[in-house]
Amino acid sequence: MAHANARLTYHGRCLLVRRVVFGRRPVAHVAKELGVSRQCAHRWVNRYRSEGWPGLHDRSSRPHTSPRRTAAEVEERVLDARRRLRRGPEQISEATGVPARTVTRILRRHHIPALAACDPLTGQVIRAVRTSTERYEYARPGGLVHVDVKKLGKIPDGGGWRAHGRSENVRERGIGYDYVHAVVDDHSRLAYAEILPDEKGVTCAAFLTRAAAFFARQGITRIERVMTGNAKNYRLFQAFRDACQSLGAKQKFTRPHCPWTNGKVERFNRTLQAEWAYHQVFASNTERTDALAPWLHFYNTGRQHTALGGQPPISRLSPKS
Repeated sequence: MAHANARLTYHGRCLLVRRVVFGRRPVAHVAKELGVSRQCAHRWVNRYRSEGWPGLHDRSSRPHTSPRRTAAEVEERVLDARRRLRRGPEQISEATGVPARTVTRILRRHHIPALAACDPLTGQVIRAVRTSTERYEYARPGGLVHVDVKKLGKIPDGGGWRAHGRSENVRERGIGYDYVHAVVDDHSRLAYAEILPDEKGVTCAAFLTRAAAFFARQGITRIERVMTGNAKNYRLFQAFRDACQSLGAKQKFTRPHCPWTNGKVERFNRTLQAEWAYHQVFASNTERTDALAPWLHFYNTGRQHTALGGQPPISRLSPKS
């Protein structure tokens, strides 16, 4: 691929040189044929005459010196904060005092992978990333809420393999799972989550009712639409349909095999894993459970959210909330 600002590809430059040098045609005529200026054509011809065919390859437009580049000590401080916190540019900026845009450039310069592609506990790259250019957002709080369940393996007393390593004889199988039910408001990104023993339709319905009560306390007094996946606990159970009807909300479903349709709660689940469930090594399941409520309060009231211009979700609700 040619340089981003180049008018001609390598093949086009070779063609220009063949017509001018070997075909002995006027530079002005060939330049007009190929859609470049005479100055550009002369530059490539002169470079061929001084360096041969290799001289026609792309060259970096990077300056030889960058006197205003961020100091190496500052860059190392940013990289250390990324390794230690495993957070995005806004959180790193808050911890280091370096502007978020500068943090982004530093991470990109050092080829630091996106958090979405990394293991939240170790920071190692473990997955590919799907991106989409189509985004939507409801104009008012409560216009749409996203609902989902994340299943997490329980932690045995004394800590699991994350604490002791897989080589140790750690009893983890057979102790069951925690089901983290989550609701995210589409407009404000305000989130509510609970750890429950299962994901049955009755459990999901009761959770939605409690989530609506939480949203009401924050100023979202009406939920108009509830979006879920196509699991039977949402689609087939009458209890969940009744819960939606009691709220006066229309039930919506994601397109089959398209989980990104429910992307805001899916993204919340990933943040929840990275910054709560796997951000530190817990010694017991109770310890992890007790850490959820404080983290959720921080997420709603203190954590910077990129989609909200660096403000927490609570900033999009009315002052009385």
